[in-house]
Amino acid sequence: MGAVAAFGAPVTAAHRLEPLGFEAIAGFSGDDLVAAFRTFHASCRAIVAEAPELRRGKPPVAALRALCAEALAARVDDNAEAARFFKSRFAPHRIVVSDAQGVEKRGFLTGYYEPIVEASRTRAPDFPTPVLSRPDDLVTLDPGEAQGVLAGLAAARRTPDGALEPYPDRAAIETGALKEKAPPVAWLRDPVERFLIQVQGSARLRFPDGGAARLTYAGRNGLPYTSIGRILVEEGHVPAERMSLATLKQWLRDHGQEDGSEGARVMRRNRSFVFFRLDSVTEPAPGPIGAAGVALTPLRSIAVDRALWSYGLPFWISADMPWRAPTPTPFGRLMIAQDTGTAIIGPARADLFFGSGEEAGARAGDIRHAGDFIVLLPREATP
Repeated sequence: MGAVAAFGAPVTAAHRLEPLGFEAIAGFSGDDLVAAFRTFHASCRAIVAEAPELRRGKPPVAALRALCAEALAARVDDNAEAARFFKSRFAPHRIVVSDAQGVEKRGFLTGYYEPIVEASRTRAPDFPTPVLSRPDDLVTLDPGEAQGVLAGLAAARRTPDGALEPYPDRAAIETGALKEKAPPVAWLRDPVERFLIQVQGSARLRFPDGGAARLTYAGRNGLPYTSIGRILVEEGHVPAERMSLATLKQWLRDHGQEDGSEGARVMRRNRSFVFFRLDSVTEPAPGPIGAAGVALTPLRSIAVDRALWSYGLPFWISADMPWRAPTPTPFGRLMIAQDTGTAIIGPARADLFFGSGEEAGARAGDIRHAGDFIVLLPREATP
């Protein structure tokens, strides 16, 4: 599960849905709608089967469930058939976002990816940093469930007397607060690698013996996410125009990772901490599992605000951004909501999944761009 952007501002504002015709969506017919349908089909399998989600989202309406059943029974082999499926069953709505003064604003896009890193199954001199499993006392809270001292938190821990209290933060966890409650599932070269895997929400591991495995999101401590990339820019450590994933990693490594170092202090300003499980992986490997419990598809899967949108909804997203190369080019694609993230807040806010490996990371790390959002709602459930 990804979608925890390293930098970028969430869109939080009033919004309304403006009905459109498909003819108003520039580039819709020229998109690879078969690829979009296949990604939607994967979501539909999970929705119809009521498969467990890694992070519970807004429940799909009955009309979306019915469309998913139709998708599973449909045979779609070319773009014309895919276009007919979407056009006959969905109604496009432009997401119009306004600030407090009523001024219309564009949505905001970031990118994420699945890192591929070297790791060890056991602690070793070259691999001293543990990746922790989900603690046995971690209680995940649904949006809006937390009250009192837990207000606004996404998780808590249960005390011996059965009460709930806030979970320890990153600094406490990294200095041993959990002890044996969260046994390591793997070991990495340094805390920076672990931090950035937590930001992305998944990783593929390569072991010294040639084996491989995948880290899959298993929960988090529920404390608010803080963008350390934004901190470095706002405090003047890195110019905004130079900020990238590679720059962030280098700055952290240059400023130390041991207790008391500046690099460690900056990382610990993000109090959120993510736990993982270790899954097997085969080659060619499918994408990592997103919050909806579905394998992600590069440049078709997006993370959305799970409190506002159901997993499985299609979104048409358009922007000018460096998604193919460092130079911005037009982007217009039908994307499917299959993930979420703590930094993904607001109606016109999305994290685009770019795939696995360094090249995907380079492209994803450059995305902090304005974009336009059109959500496709089932015709039977349009507002």
